[in-house]
Amino acid sequence: MRRAIPRRGVRARWGTMGAMDRAADLSVPSPDESLRRELMELAADMAGQVGELVRSAREVGVDVAGVKSTETDVVTQADLAAEHRLRELIAEHRPHDAVLGEEGGTTAGSSGLTWVLDPIDGTVNYLYGLPQYAVSVAVVAGPPEPGAWTQVAGAVVNAADGRTWAAARGLGAWHAGERLRVNAPRPLAQSLVGTGFGYAAELRRQQAGVLAGLLDKVRDVRRAGSCALDLCAVASGQLDAYFERGTHVWDFAAGGLVVREAGGVMTGLRGAPEGPAMSVAGPAATVAELVRLLTDAQADAPL
Repeated sequence: MRRAIPRRGVRARWGTMGAMDRAADLSVPSPDESLRRELMELAADMAGQVGELVRSAREVGVDVAGVKSTETDVVTQADLAAEHRLRELIAEHRPHDAVLGEEGGTTAGSSGLTWVLDPIDGTVNYLYGLPQYAVSVAVVAGPPEPGAWTQVAGAVVNAADGRTWAAARGLGAWHAGERLRVNAPRPLAQSLVGTGFGYAAELRRQQAGVLAGLLDKVRDVRRAGSCALDLCAVASGQLDAYFERGTHVWDFAAGGLVVREAGGVMTGLRGAPEGPAMSVAGPAATVAELVRLLTDAQADAPL
């Protein structure tokens, strides 16, 4: 498997001198270019190791540990184990950084940097053995919320096959050693658009109505089941745009940076940043057209 990002003599195997070791004692709130590169490599290394853990656990069998927002919104033992391992690695190599994880909440830090973790994005796919589930690891400066943060670096690994996407602010987005670029803007009628659905019945009904009004205005729609991987598909040119209501910071902290560093944009509606009300990503002109349609459709209306 080829590396996701270009490295400067860094050996990625655990226990060797690599990005994790060299980034270990650097804790500053405004990372320079060198540190941003280190953090990108670190994110990719951690996500890669935990992706292997997640994939291996799937081969043994999936144990559901509980549910979250609804009975269909499951969390598996692998979700918990994967986040625990990510937190161990961060504590070992970046002990002064804060951590925000989907399953474990927030751990405070003193460096001004926060790691934002989704141990398995696409848990239902994981449960059913569909090969679209990802480990998403990002690091941000400032409060870990869109509009207030600066996305510094991140990586997304498709745990089913090990494919890796990584990015750092000002250093581009990368996959398999190639720099990524979103598709050139095209009319929505010629655009392949990705989306996703929430778990609550009321939200799903609202999303179905929005989608019904959009279907005749786009080339087609895809629903893969992982926000992080959908965003990487936009950055790779496999989707022209993406929108979804109900996403959280751990879903898009890494993938959103991959899109931005691939020349795209990510936003919400009505001038708001991306977030639970709505997230839209793609080339700027396509996003602007999609935002207008979604705004007219009241896609972010209170439920």
